[in-house]
Amino acid sequence: MFKTARPPASSQRRAFKHDVIEGLSDFPKRLPCKYFYDKRGSALFDQICELDEYYLTRTEQAIMDRYAAEMGAQIGAGAMLVEYGSGSSVKTRILLDHLIDPVAYVPVDISHRHLHQVADQLRDDYPQIEILPVTADFTRPFSLPRSRVAPTHSAVYFPGSTIGNFEPLHAEILLQSITDLCGCGGGLLIGIDLVKDVHVLERAYDDAAGVTAAFNLNLLHRIANELDAEIDVDAFEHVAFFNQDASRIEIYIRSMTEQVIRIDGETFPLRRGEMIHTEYSHKYTVDGFAQLAARAGLELHRSWIDDDRLFAVLHLVVAEDETFVAPQGSGKR
Repeated sequence: MFKTARPPASSQRRAFKHDVIEGLSDFPKRLPCKYFYDKRGSALFDQICELDEYYLTRTEQAIMDRYAAEMGAQIGAGAMLVEYGSGSSVKTRILLDHLIDPVAYVPVDISHRHLHQVADQLRDDYPQIEILPVTADFTRPFSLPRSRVAPTHSAVYFPGSTIGNFEPLHAEILLQSITDLCGCGGGLLIGIDLVKDVHVLERAYDDAAGVTAAFNLNLLHRIANELDAEIDVDAFEHVAFFNQDASRIEIYIRSMTEQVIRIDGETFPLRRGEMIHTEYSHKYTVDGFAQLAARAGLELHRSWIDDDRLFAVLHLVVAEDETFVAPQGSGKR
C-alpha cells in the first residue's frame, strides 16, 4: 500500500477528512476528485497523459503549439495571467512565450510545495515576468497578489478541460466568479473536451493498461494512509462509462463485495456492487459551451480546434455590460 512521503498539514488533513466523511455519508456515496493528486496520484496522471487512448493532453498541447501566437494577440498586451490549477505549467510556457508584454503570471494550485517549485523554475526562465504563486482552491474565494506594475487587465487561463469536472450549474457559478475576477476588459482562455464517438471517450478513461484504474483507486489508498482508515482497497474496482443523456463520462469506484469502511470511529457500510462516485467529465460542443458561458457574462470571441475535432481552446471576454472589477486592489473574487 502506497505511503505518502510527507503527511498533509493539519488543516489540509482536517479538510480532507471532513470531505471524505461527508461524501461517504451521502447517498449515493461520493469522493471529491480534487483529492486524486497526491505524489503517487500525480505520477499516475503523468502516465495517463502518455497513453495512446488519452488524447486530451497531447491534442490540447498541439493546439497550443499551433495557435499560441494568435491566442497571445487575442489576450492582448499588459495582462496579468491567472492560471487555475496550474500544475507543472507545461502548456503555460507555450502561452507565456507568445503573450505581449505580460505584467505578471499568477499560478493558482492547491499543492503548495509543487506550486512554489514550479514558480522558482519559471522565475529563472522568465525574469521579465513577475511570478506570483497563490496556494488556493480556485473553487473558493482567494486573494490575488498585487503586482509591481499595474496590469491593463486580467486574463484567466484554465487549460486541461478541468471545467468538465463541474456539473453545468457549478460550472456556471465558477465561470461567473471568473467574470467577477476579471471585470470589464478581462477574459478567459479555456480548454474544453468536445463530444465525440463514445468508444473514443470511454477508452480514454478506462485504458487497457489499467493506469486510469490505479489512478482512481489511489484515492482509497490516500484515505487509508492519511486518515488511518480501514479499507480493503483490493475489494474495489474502477468503473467509467459515457452517459449520453448528460453528455459526460462518469467515473466510480465499485465495491466488489459487501464490506465496511471505518474512519475515526465512524462506519460506512457498502453493498456488493455499490458505487462511489469520484468524477464527472462533461463533454461540450463549442456552441453549447458558449451558451453556458454567456449566462455567466462571458462572450465567445475565438475558438481553435484540432483537425480531428477532438478538443477546443476558446477565448471568451467579459461582456461589456458587466460591472467593472479592478484586476487588483481588493484582491477578492
